[in-house]
Amino acid sequence: MQHSLGLDQQLVLVTGGARGLGEHLVRAFLREGARVVINYRNSADAAKKLAAEAPERTLAVQADVTDRTAVKAMFASAQQHFGMPVTTVINNALPDFSFNGDARANADKLTWEGLNQQFSGVVGGALNTTQAALDGMREAGFGRIVNVGTNLFQNPVVPYHDYTAGKAALLSLTRTLSQDLGPDNITVNMVSGGLLRTTDASAATPEAVFDFIAASTPLRRVTTPAEFADATLFFASPWARSVTGQNLVVDGGLVKN
Repeated sequence: MQHSLGLDQQLVLVTGGARGLGEHLVRAFLREGARVVINYRNSADAAKKLAAEAPERTLAVQADVTDRTAVKAMFASAQQHFGMPVTTVINNALPDFSFNGDARANADKLTWEGLNQQFSGVVGGALNTTQAALDGMREAGFGRIVNVGTNLFQNPVVPYHDYTAGKAALLSLTRTLSQDLGPDNITVNMVSGGLLRTTDASAATPEAVFDFIAASTPLRRVTTPAEFADATLFFASPWARSVTGQNLVVDGGLVKN
C-alpha cells in the first residue's frame, strides 16, 4: 500500500496565502497541525502578521508564481527552513481580478491579452509550483496537489470569460497531471467554489447577487471561505489517499457535479 502522511506531518505551501481565501486555507492547515509556507506577491504585512500567529510552523515567502526562478527559490528556502520537502501544494493564487459583473469584459470587449493574463497566472502559476515540488515529493514518496477552481464553467451565472477559461484549463491540467503523477504517489485534485462571502476578489460583488445565489442553493446561503478551506483539507488528508483527478464543487449544492 502506498504510504500516506497525516496532515500534521505535511509541509503545505499555499500560494496567495496572505489574505482572502488563501488566509483561510492557511488557518485550516495550521489548525490540523501542519507546517505551512505562506506565499505572497504583494501582501508582505498581511503574510508576516499571519505567520506570527504560529511562528514555529509557518514561513512567509515572497514570490510571483508566474516567475519560475522565484518559485524554485521559494521551494528551496522552505525545504531548508523546515528540513523537509514541501509535500502539499495548494494552488490558490489569483492573477489580478475583480468579480464585478458591471466592469467585466463582455463578448464584444474580450481580448486575447485578457485571456492570456489569466492563463499565464492560473495555469502557468500552477505549472511552476507543481514542477518545483516534484523532486521533493518523489524523494518523500508522497505528494498532494490541490488546485482551486470555480463552478462558473458549469454554471456561468456571470460570464467572466477570461477567469473561467483559465480555471477550465486548470481543471484539464489537474486531470492530465493526475494521470502522469499517480505512479509517484502524487495526487492532483481540484476544489471549486462559487461566489464566496466574502473575499477581496468578491468585495466588488453587489449584495443583490449574494442574495440571488443564496436563494438558488439548497442550503440557502453563500459558502464562506472557511467552509471552502475545510473541504480542501480532504484531498490532503489520508482519507483521500485513493482519490485523484477529481473536481469537488463546494458551493452549497448550487452546481451538481
